[in-house]
Amino acid sequence: MKASLEEIMSASPVIPVIVIDEISQALPLAEALVAGGLKVLEITLRSDCAMAAIELIAEKVPGAYVGAGTVTTPEQVTDVVKAGACFMVSPGSTEKLLDAAEASPIEILPGVATASEAMRLRERGITRMKFFPAEAAGGVAMLKSLAGPLPDLRFCPTGGITPELAPKYLALANVACVGGSWMVPKDLVAAGDWQAITELAKEASKLAP
Repeated sequence: MKASLEEIMSASPVIPVIVIDEISQALPLAEALVAGGLKVLEITLRSDCAMAAIELIAEKVPGAYVGAGTVTTPEQVTDVVKAGACFMVSPGSTEKLLDAAEASPIEILPGVATASEAMRLRERGITRMKFFPAEAAGGVAMLKSLAGPLPDLRFCPTGGITPELAPKYLALANVACVGGSWMVPKDLVAAGDWQAITELAKEASKLAP
């Protein structure tokens, strides 16, 4: 499903950060999350079947905005576009990665942890960023500090975010959404307890400041 990064970041307060270890988990997991109101799915490139999972979900779950996470090379940019991802997320950025992303038909949400990194991205016209690793990089206090000198930037904090912390981040004017994995715990995924995951997704979709 094609969409702008602005639309994607506004679609839900929480973006699930997902590692799919078995391709058989891809469709039921995606369907469970979408049923719970979380339509934006970040499938991280941390497993052998990640690319196949992106392709499958993009084809079979029409209500989902499927993105690729942990994109770190120009080659991966090409691959995730071919797989059908409608956005991509990186933990940081390099000039080669950004060049490849700008030349692609989908947008990238690049990771930053400092003001200097954010300013460099802004010079390239990028104003939507992932703040990572959020808790380790200063959390809510850091984002509050960035809001003054860089008021035009909007962030998706990811890394150490919990259901308890999420509303504190979402209350910030420069936070569009947060990323987290608490609604896809490994034990429930391994057990195939999709209904329990749907319930966790419902709770996450209602999070607000």
